[in-house]
Amino acid sequence: MKGSPMKKPPNVIIVGAVSAIAEAAAREWAKQHAHLVLFARNAANLGAVASDLRIRGATVSTIVADLVTADPQDLLTRAAGGLGVINVVLIAYGILGDHAGAERNFTEAQQIFETDFVSASAWCLATAALLETQRSGTLIVLGSVAGDRGRRSNYIYGAAKAGLATLISGIAHRLAGSGARAVLVKQGFVDTPMTAAFVKRGPLWAKPETMGKIIVRVANSTLGSPVVYAPWFWRWIMYFIRFMPSPLFHRTKL
Repeated sequence: MKGSPMKKPPNVIIVGAVSAIAEAAAREWAKQHAHLVLFARNAANLGAVASDLRIRGATVSTIVADLVTADPQDLLTRAAGGLGVINVVLIAYGILGDHAGAERNFTEAQQIFETDFVSASAWCLATAALLETQRSGTLIVLGSVAGDRGRRSNYIYGAAKAGLATLISGIAHRLAGSGARAVLVKQGFVDTPMTAAFVKRGPLWAKPETMGKIIVRVANSTLGSPVVYAPWFWRWIMYFIRFMPSPLFHRTKL
């Protein structure tokens, strides 16, 4: 009796690989003995992540680059040349920035926009072109529920994520029928170094490991919406917030 054929390890590119969520996803892919190409700016941190993933079973190569100023098309072409067919590209970098400072100083706001929307968009468009050409593969972009409605606590960051959400919606539509696809993962509260200043308590806070599992599950799926809320309950929380009447919404301190 013949056994079922072994599934080939996936070829995965991770842009922003030293973020807590990206590293958690990479560890999940390492369980599949994935071939990983990791992009990040900090060489020492990137090397440490790569070493850990190799121990866990992944084949890993790294590219050190400033993700905001780099040429995504050139770097993706280099990565694809070493891997062949790309199964997944995960774009997982970003900054929260200083919201209060950004309200007073556009230079701070511009840094948020440049990082979270402008440069991320360049990576998304370059990836879309690559996957469209090979007629397969999944682009996964880490977004945020902050983009669902402008709130006084983080509307500048939220505006960047809202623009990114519209871009991914359009890319998903563009790729429909090509064999490739694009998915936006809208995260809620996640306990990471980026949220170190926040008080973390209650059931709404997720761990990076939870997010990593969700991302890999999205990558392995062939069906479903181009938008995934992570964890799932944020879909209903944000539904309520999006459609809350403005007179009531403006009395909140969200």
